[in-house]
Amino acid sequence: MEDTTDSIFWFTVDGEKKLATENLVPKKQVYKEKLVVKKGIEYRLWDPFRSKLAACLMNGLTDFPFKENSNVLYLGVSTGTTISHISDIIGPKGIVFGVEHSSRVARDFLDRVACYRKNIIPIIQDARQPKEYFSVYNKVDIVYVDIAQPDQTNIAIENCRMYLKSNGFLFLVIKARSIDVTKDPRYIINNEIKKLEVNFQINQVINLSPYDKDHAMVIATSLT
Repeated sequence: MEDTTDSIFWFTVDGEKKLATENLVPKKQVYKEKLVVKKGIEYRLWDPFRSKLAACLMNGLTDFPFKENSNVLYLGVSTGTTISHISDIIGPKGIVFGVEHSSRVARDFLDRVACYRKNIIPIIQDARQPKEYFSVYNKVDIVYVDIAQPDQTNIAIENCRMYLKSNGFLFLVIKARSIDVTKDPRYIINNEIKKLEVNFQINQVINLSPYDKDHAMVIATSLT
């Protein structure tokens, strides 16, 4: 193990620097990731080709607000790769509310991830209907949005309006090809950022290449 930043760990494996999180559920893998044991503690290597948050860390993310005890609302958990690492980081006293609309994908997420991790509260619901999340019982520190919808930025804003604390963080994955396949991705990303500037301070915009093509992560702080 080389160094740590809060709950993020870096290991040198086969001569390469790799990200890892301490495994909240020892001996349990989520996506066949490699497990590494150092000084009796088990870590899960975090693959940036499978997780956009890991890609952000590899590409120079400066502000990482995910901490022990954080409360997070995660839209678009899919099969649970990234949310499982967030679960590791926030620990048993944190909570991550995981929203997924597709029942087929959600079944995978429930079976492989949520049922083993007590700090994940699954919500099988459409992210366009934040009023229907009956399980979210308080404001959260971070809203993380990874959904492939043309109106993804508006969905993110509406969820933040309902659930994000003042000065809380928004992590928004802008998937240019999901918004408009005919336009230049840079134009689309800039256009989506303009929508956020009314209610958010933009802290950083990270191009996710080479891990994801035509994707950017916008990290912003709520002004309301």
